[in-house]
Amino acid sequence: MTEATGIVGEFLSLKEETEADLLAMQCGDFYEFFAADAETVADELDLKVSQKSSHGSSYPMAGVPLDDLTPYLKALVERGYRVAVADQYETDSGHAREIVRVVTPGTLLETSDADAQYMVAIVADSSARGDDPAYGLAFADVTTGRFLVAEAEDADEALTELYRFDPVEVLPGPEVRSDDDLLGLVRERLEATLTLHETEAFAPKRASHAVREQFGDGTVDRLGVGESAVAAAGAVLEYVEETGAGVLASMTRIQAHRGDDHVTLDATTQRNLELTETMQGEREGSLFATIDHTATSAGGRLLKEWLQRPRRSLEVLERRQESVGALSTAALARDEIGDVLGEAYDLARLASKASHGSADARDLVAVRETLAALPAVADVVAANPDLADSPLAEILERPDRDAARELRETLEDAIADEPPSTVTQGELFRYGYHEDLDEVIERHEEVREWLEGLADREKRRHGLSHVTVDRNKTDGYYIQVGKSAADGVPDHYEQIKTLKNSKRFTTDELEEKEREMLRLEERRGDLEYELFEELREDVATRAELLQDVGRALATVDALASLATHAAENRWVNPALHEGDRLEIEQGRHPVVEQTTEFVPNDVRLDDDRGFLVVTGPNMSGKSTYMRQVAAIGLLAQIGSFVPAKSAEIGLVDGIFTRVGALDELAQGRSTFMVEMSELSNILHTATEESLVVLDEVGRGTATYDGISIAWAATEYLHNEVRAKTLFATHYHELTGLADRLPRVANVHIAADERDGDVTFLRTVRDGPTDRSYGIHVADLAGVPEPVVDRSRDVLERLREEKAIEAKGGASSEPVQTVFDVSSGQFRGAANTDGGSPKSHAEGDDAGALDAETKQVLEDLESVDVNETSPVELLSKVQEWQRTLEK
Repeated sequence: MTEATGIVGEFLSLKEETEADLLAMQCGDFYEFFAADAETVADELDLKVSQKSSHGSSYPMAGVPLDDLTPYLKALVERGYRVAVADQYETDSGHAREIVRVVTPGTLLETSDADAQYMVAIVADSSARGDDPAYGLAFADVTTGRFLVAEAEDADEALTELYRFDPVEVLPGPEVRSDDDLLGLVRERLEATLTLHETEAFAPKRASHAVREQFGDGTVDRLGVGESAVAAAGAVLEYVEETGAGVLASMTRIQAHRGDDHVTLDATTQRNLELTETMQGEREGSLFATIDHTATSAGGRLLKEWLQRPRRSLEVLERRQESVGALSTAALARDEIGDVLGEAYDLARLASKASHGSADARDLVAVRETLAALPAVADVVAANPDLADSPLAEILERPDRDAARELRETLEDAIADEPPSTVTQGELFRYGYHEDLDEVIERHEEVREWLEGLADREKRRHGLSHVTVDRNKTDGYYIQVGKSAADGVPDHYEQIKTLKNSKRFTTDELEEKEREMLRLEERRGDLEYELFEELREDVATRAELLQDVGRALATVDALASLATHAAENRWVNPALHEGDRLEIEQGRHPVVEQTTEFVPNDVRLDDDRGFLVVTGPNMSGKSTYMRQVAAIGLLAQIGSFVPAKSAEIGLVDGIFTRVGALDELAQGRSTFMVEMSELSNILHTATEESLVVLDEVGRGTATYDGISIAWAATEYLHNEVRAKTLFATHYHELTGLADRLPRVANVHIAADERDGDVTFLRTVRDGPTDRSYGIHVADLAGVPEPVVDRSRDVLERLREEKAIEAKGGASSEPVQTVFDVSSGQFRGAANTDGGSPKSHAEGDDAGALDAETKQVLEDLESVDVNETSPVELLSKVQEWQRTLEK
């Protein structure tokens, strides 16, 4: 077998050992991909494919230089590939290779993305029964060492947590793998790679052992989570170890993420409120992008975490508010803190790189400089009385300041100010750090100075001109003399090369110095690398310290960001409490106000006024108004100031929104089915401590069905759930609910109509409206004029007929039915004998109906919506609709 065939055969053999998608195998100074892998990599990364031929066989080959593997790995992994890396090592018989790590989206350390990079394992609770089991989840970010476990009561809650953490890689447990519905939603909702890790890793006893080994014997009891969450945590630990990421040392603590400590924000709400990205998937225009003024990647990551996981603790939020308030009025100190943090690096990620063994000398310089930021920020805080009396001082005292100072001083004594990018070429350390190294450095400097002065000495000694001393890989050190002076060189010069305008020579003395220089360089490189590995390992053992310092600096950064935005945009500190009252005076939408002149509006929700029916013209701002209220409530529960003149906000346990709907045809779900699923989730999940925002419920189906569902949902939310609710609707019939339900009130978005022109005032006023101005909006949207004109004619005709019917007059139209909210019934709007409207189920009109229609109306009148669940009511409505369509 030839060498080429042997290399390819070895490649294919190693490829069979791994479940990775691609294999990068070291061959000398290159990492090579062969066969189908070469073609894949070439297509993805625009590499050139060459051919390795032997004995009539040809193998595609694509490679990257040894030192350039990282950016190519990163690009492949970000495209969703798992890449195995096989390194080469020397044996007595030649070269051998073995897979040293498998790089996956969840184990990629070489990331420049500031966002968290979570992998998650999800395990179904083996003790659960029925169609909707509970789940255990474990989230780990190998780039920072952050490790969390959580529990979810059902698939919806599990999906909410997955969407909240936005993992890049998902490890489904054995039972989850067979759940096509759940996996389908994971694929549809998340841009994550699904990895089928070995089943045995999820075994409870094995997983529990792995958790105890990593975090200590009392960990499982301390966490207080179920077996499924522990199984998920153990599977993640084994996966990280098996992939060779080498970062387990950075995972120093495991924490339980508990839903009752945080505000529930389901996936739909996070999308509708555009927390971290817009509906179009862009960062710009999101709430996070609007308030993010952080100076560090760690600070930005923490601020996003706060936004996606708001807190319910009044104490925690008031402490954040106090810090934001102090920073917002201390502009100079805030700028000083920003300047210091602007020079800081991501300590949590540097700790992981040190644990992995991939941190270089420049990374340790970054650790050193960032550790110096801690006392620098603390000094700024201490110098300002308002900041010194705020929780900021305590935040900066939480890390072990003495240990941080000791490590910083060690790194200052050790690492040069500007070390090289590689750790094997020497010149990493300062003189005075290590005695043996100092001796090597001294002699190395002596030889280097001798070589640097050789040219001048030779000119003076032998009267030569045009003499230089240099070095290259081919000739080593040499004396180069111009051709015009080359004939005058001394006899002990030995010529080694003739060039066009010069000749190169060597001498016995120069060769001896060259050999000594090479020995010194090798010795210095070896000794510095050995010392550097010891120092890097020392830094790795301080991973928890680095994480603590990094967290403290990130917290100050996130708070300063909120303060900056509050100061620049006239935001106010909301009064928080644990009651039901939510009152906002002249509130503004935090994102919209950045791009347009915004009309402020008020809102009041309390025990007596807990449900607002919002009506008004199309495009007048109903959705913006309701999202504004939800966004202000959410900002308050991360400790932020809010866009308003004043605000009093009762803490909520969840924010739920249903605004618009999209088809999910891949899952066989129409727009209306998506709408009903979202409504069902809200009705089942929201509590009396929640804030609910509903927009146009029931618009995805026939009018009667839609009104029925909207009416029933309103009563259920009012009577059973009792959540604070804003409900926008075009069903003006629903405004009558304010007369039937004690906590319902009407508000509307005002419009001014003069001489046929409509102006949307964007102002919220009490009371209902009975017009939507849809034709005016159609005109604004550019609908052809004949269509608009015809629409106006039809609308005017319908209004005239409605006026006639209201007076009890005859109509040439068939009998119509309308929904009477005051009674909760459909009733006849007109009849053919000129009498007053009657129920279709009574009097002479009943006899004019076929039996099926009559039965439907009787069933409808007999339904008690207060005793009928929303799902059952929906089923009945669909059954009635099918009957009437026959």
